[in-house]
Amino acid sequence: MLHDPSHYEPPPIAHEIEVSDHDEGILRALASELAEIAALPIHAERAELWRKLNDLESERPMVWINEIPWHEMDVDGELTLQTTDPWAQDQERDLRRTLYQWRHLQGDMIVDDFITCPLAIHSTDFGIIEDVEVVKTDDANDIVSREFHIQIKDWDDLEKIRMPVVTHNEEATEFRYQAMCEVYDGIMPVRKMGQTHVWYTPWDYLVRWWGVQEAMMDLVMRPDLVHAGVERTVQAWMVEMDQFESMNLLALDNDNTRIGSGGYGYTSELPGDDYDPEWVKTRNMWGCSNAQIFSEVSPQMRWEFAVEHDLKWLERFGLTYYGCCEPLDQSIDVIKRIPNLRKISTTPWANVPSMVEQVGTDYVLSRKPNPNVFARDAFNPELAREQLVEFLDASKGCHRELIMKDISTVRYEPQRLWQWADIAAEVVQDYAT
Repeated sequence: MLHDPSHYEPPPIAHEIEVSDHDEGILRALASELAEIAALPIHAERAELWRKLNDLESERPMVWINEIPWHEMDVDGELTLQTTDPWAQDQERDLRRTLYQWRHLQGDMIVDDFITCPLAIHSTDFGIIEDVEVVKTDDANDIVSREFHIQIKDWDDLEKIRMPVVTHNEEATEFRYQAMCEVYDGIMPVRKMGQTHVWYTPWDYLVRWWGVQEAMMDLVMRPDLVHAGVERTVQAWMVEMDQFESMNLLALDNDNTRIGSGGYGYTSELPGDDYDPEWVKTRNMWGCSNAQIFSEVSPQMRWEFAVEHDLKWLERFGLTYYGCCEPLDQSIDVIKRIPNLRKISTTPWANVPSMVEQVGTDYVLSRKPNPNVFARDAFNPELAREQLVEFLDASKGCHRELIMKDISTVRYEPQRLWQWADIAAEVVQDYAT
C-alpha cells in the first residue's frame, strides 16, 4: 500500500549511503545465498503454475504464506541482525526473511533473480490519520486492539479528507541505487522499481475516522453523508493514482507480487496488448478492493455503499481481485458486476458450497485457511490437514489458491507454521489435475 492510516510517512531524504566493510560482507554473503536459490529451475515451474491459476487453467491449488509474526519466528539466530547501520539493517532484514521463508515456509514461493531498489516516492496522504487507543497483549507484536476516536461526525468533517500530492525524490533514489549496486556487485543485479500493486480499501480507512458502530448506523440513519464520505475517499485515491500514472511511477505486478489479499499476480493477460514498457499504466496492472467492515450488511448495501463507488477505481485496471476477511457468499451476484473481476477472497467464515455453486470455474477462489490453528495450546497437525482437505474436497473443479495470512501468533513456536507449510504442500498434490 502507498500509505498507512495510522501515521504520516515523512518524505525521503537524499543523502549518500556509506556501507562499512563489516556490513557489506554480511549483505554480500546473504545475497550470495539468495542468488543460488534464485537460479533454481523450480521458480520458472512455479511461475507457470501461478500463471495457469490466474488464467483459469489451473493444474492444482497453489499455496502461499503471508503476514507472518516475524517477532516469534527466530530460530538459532536466523533472523538476528548483524549489521550496524540502519540502511544496511533494512537490507539485511529483507534478505534474512526471504531466506528464512525459503528454508521453512516455501509453499509455492518464488524468489527473484534480482534485488529491488524502490523509487523514493512520497505521498502526502489523505490529510487525516486515526486517533486511537491501543491495547497490547505482546509488546513485540504489531497486532493490537484499537479503540478509534471519532473524527468524522458531520458534513463539515469531510473536508478533513484531503487530496494527496505525490513526489519522487530522484536524487534519493539514485543514492539508494548506487549503494545497492556497489554492495551486490557481481552477485545479483539491482533494478529500480516503481509502485507495484496498490492496496485500495476505502472502508478500512473510513471506519478508523468515522467509528465502526457509528458508520454502520449511518448507513441507515444518514446515507447521504456516508455516500459523500465514501466518494471523497475514493476521489482521494483516484487523484493519487492519477499522479503515479502521469509521473511514470508505476511498475508491473503480473509476477511474484502479492495481489489483493491473495497470492501472486502471474498471468498472460497482463500487461496486455496496449503495453508500453517505458510507461506502465493502470490498465496494465491488477486492481483490488474490499469492504471488510461490511461482513454483516446486506448485498444491496455492499453494492450501494462500496462496490458501486469502487467501480470508478476498479475499471482502470486490467484484472481485479475482490475481498479480504469478509465472507462474500451472500454477495457474489454483487461483486460479479465488477467487469474485470478474476479472483474472489474466500474466508474461513464463508459458506464454501454456496460460493462454489455460484462461482464455478469463472473465477479463482482465494481461500484463507483459519490461522487460529496456530494459537491453540498445542498445535494439531491433523486438524490443520482436515481443514485444508475439507475445503479442497468442497471446491473440487474450481480454481483455488490457499493463502495462509493474518497470523497474529504461533505461540512462539515457529515450527507450527513450518509444519503447516509442509502439510499444505503435500495435500495440494492430491488435487492436481
